[in-house]
Amino acid sequence: MKIISLVSAALAVGLSSAMLFIVATPANSGVLAHQIKKQGELGQVFINPYDVAPLTAIVDRAGKDITDIHVRVLGKPNGGVDINYNVSQNALLNHDGVPIWGLYPDYLNQVEVSYVFKSEKKKEVYKIYAQPIVTLSRDFRFEHMQKRVPKKVDPEFKDRLYLINNTITGIYKPFDWRSGYGGAASWNDYTENYIVDTTGEVRWYLDYAKFYDRRERNVENTGMMMGFHQLPNGDISFGMSQKYMRYDLMGKQVYERILPRGYIDLSHEVLPIKGDHLLLRVGKYNYYHKGGQISHTIRDHIIELDSTGKVVNEWDLNEIFGNNVYRSNLIKALDPRAICLNIDMNAKEIDTSSDAPFGDKIGTGTGHNWAHVNSISYDPTDEGIILSLRHQGIVKIGKDKKVKWILASPEGWSDDFKAKVLVPVDKNGKKIKCENSKCEGDFDWSWTQHTAWLTDRYENKGNIKHLSVFDNGDGRGMQQPAFKEDKYSRAVEYKIDEKNLTVEQTWEFGKERGFEFYSAVTSNTEWQKDKKTYYISSSNVNLLRPDKTIKMVLVEIDPKTNEIKFEMDVESASRDDVAYRSLVINPNIFEY
Repeated sequence: MKIISLVSAALAVGLSSAMLFIVATPANSGVLAHQIKKQGELGQVFINPYDVAPLTAIVDRAGKDITDIHVRVLGKPNGGVDINYNVSQNALLNHDGVPIWGLYPDYLNQVEVSYVFKSEKKKEVYKIYAQPIVTLSRDFRFEHMQKRVPKKVDPEFKDRLYLINNTITGIYKPFDWRSGYGGAASWNDYTENYIVDTTGEVRWYLDYAKFYDRRERNVENTGMMMGFHQLPNGDISFGMSQKYMRYDLMGKQVYERILPRGYIDLSHEVLPIKGDHLLLRVGKYNYYHKGGQISHTIRDHIIELDSTGKVVNEWDLNEIFGNNVYRSNLIKALDPRAICLNIDMNAKEIDTSSDAPFGDKIGTGTGHNWAHVNSISYDPTDEGIILSLRHQGIVKIGKDKKVKWILASPEGWSDDFKAKVLVPVDKNGKKIKCENSKCEGDFDWSWTQHTAWLTDRYENKGNIKHLSVFDNGDGRGMQQPAFKEDKYSRAVEYKIDEKNLTVEQTWEFGKERGFEFYSAVTSNTEWQKDKKTYYISSSNVNLLRPDKTIKMVLVEIDPKTNEIKFEMDVESASRDDVAYRSLVINPNIFEY
């Protein structure tokens, strides 16, 4: 027994020493280099190197100075989509290897890496297995992600990639601010964020379990992930209730910052602007009302942060809109079952009284969900911001914190604000006859809209601005139709003359599809400069139809002809799921 024990101990020590030695030894270091399994002349392959993006890898460069690097992640046989990109020297140095992005899950991927080393061109094929998609879910499914059903793919759009931002409600016990003060912290569900190709295959996702505190001990690690944008260098920015983040698509953190003290409930929009500044839509903690009351506010503050996270500007919409905080015309016309993400399919009425309990409840006055800002657009020509206020309309606010114009039906505005409501005109500049919310011809206001963004389809210079909007359509005409099937959503484009305060409707899509394209909440419309198309996500079709599967309808369309170039249905796994936005992703993210 003693002899066996001594031998075992000796073996254990020997193995431990050997293991330590191997771990500490670089991949290209002399005697042990042959013991490290390599597929090509570069180093080892590291899967999910930054622990949050499982469908990524790095091929270690093994100390070699390689150039002219190109990667091709081969699509699956029989119609799969290749992902191609070049890798700059900066990207090589940043990851100390070749970044691999766009792997299939639960699949032995074939990845072609070509490069030049010591003036010799080389091409190698790496076989890289990526794990299956395993996510937390309320019903123990391994993969909760929605079913993707491609409907049409124009050959020129085959290589497109789309990011889906989807909320999984009902899993996470809500966190609430202390009683009586309100706030929107109960928006506290997991959020799936993943990228699909045009065949519907998942090619990237964030492991959301790495971002949340499931013990609910840290409010900074709660909230929905929202407001995704891709920056010119390929990074993505987004927010999550009490913090805002920037990551590259390899999963490497650029920064993760807590909101400045006094601000709460970040959601909907994290907009990158000039000089690495950001515009965030937040609420204010312990806000003092003019009447002496104190409450948290709901989605009615915009702050600008510089590249170091310092607040350099603030827009307090309660101050800017004054008495019009109490405008309730549109609020009273909304469907009480679908007040954006506060969805209650059994709701019967809306309490618009200003003395209703404070909190994330639709209503009028500070401390209630009176504005519900869901998007920000920045105008660099005059440093103004354009806001989509779901429960009021679209407004532009100047650098001086004054309202410049309002794109909304004129009912309910005070006289000074009514003078800033844009006047509808036709293509010849002739005034269109309107009676309150209804106008002649094809012109219509937008209703409970999302993503009122300046569009780069045209040059926005001088007094002329062009805006693209997803017009959800709830409360259209300040009423609910006799039959819910009469509702429709649309993508719409407006031309605004800021000097003459006029607005012309220049394009629309979706009205002709009727209720089959209707999304009561969320969604987006965004111009795609590379393809000269509009990308549209009608994100919650069938929300009000309990007998139907909720789905996102994604389309990319040529606005000159309204020809659809790409269309896909993304079907929810549960009726508790609410999708937010979707965006086109540029795969050429390693050229910088």
